[in-house]
Amino acid sequence: MDANRNKIKEMMIARTIGKLKKNNMDAAYLPGMLDVVPMLRSLLEEGDTIALGGSMTLTETGALRLVHSSDYHLIDRYAPGITPEQTRQAFIDAFSADVFLTSVNAITEHGELYNVDGTSNRAAAMLFGPKRVIVVAGWQKIVPTLRDAVDRVKHIAAPANSLRLEKDTPCVKSGHCIAPFCDERNLMSITPGTCEQTICSNMVVMGRQKDVGRIMVLIVGEAVGY
Repeated sequence: MDANRNKIKEMMIARTIGKLKKNNMDAAYLPGMLDVVPMLRSLLEEGDTIALGGSMTLTETGALRLVHSSDYHLIDRYAPGITPEQTRQAFIDAFSADVFLTSVNAITEHGELYNVDGTSNRAAAMLFGPKRVIVVAGWQKIVPTLRDAVDRVKHIAAPANSLRLEKDTPCVKSGHCIAPFCDERNLMSITPGTCEQTICSNMVVMGRQKDVGRIMVLIVGEAVGY
């Protein structure tokens, strides 16, 4: 990346980290993907029970491999042969985990985390339950406003995840949401009944936290995840 563009990127990240901290979330900048695993090793304690939110970011950064280490007790939602009943139990068990490790759909420069979920186990555990939440996100997920966060989900996160999950949704066919832009009167702007297999069931904005430092946001200086 050009040095001048990189400087602008770093200023945006620094601005966002400052706002996250003012919202009682810890935050740190990691220059590249290779820095994620060493940082996680420093944050996790031997014997920690760890639960996961569905995330391509965790796979791409090596975080998923790390938590399969015998140093930790993993509530493994991805275990081979896991049944739907066992998956649901893993989601429930996540509420008592020491650490919930996940990513996020967007981060605003105002210091908010924005998530859109289908099953919503990820958003639920981020909101309440696990003692600590560690969010790993590529810098490209930073947006100026919540409206931009909504549009980012509609054009990037939801179509990519719907493809990954093999959903028969309009965004899989067109590459963007059936209602491609945010409507201030209706956050997702999807007409009821037009997206039967939607993964965009619940929209959650996380702002100032009551539990200081429970959430740690690691912003990676490379584009990673959806």
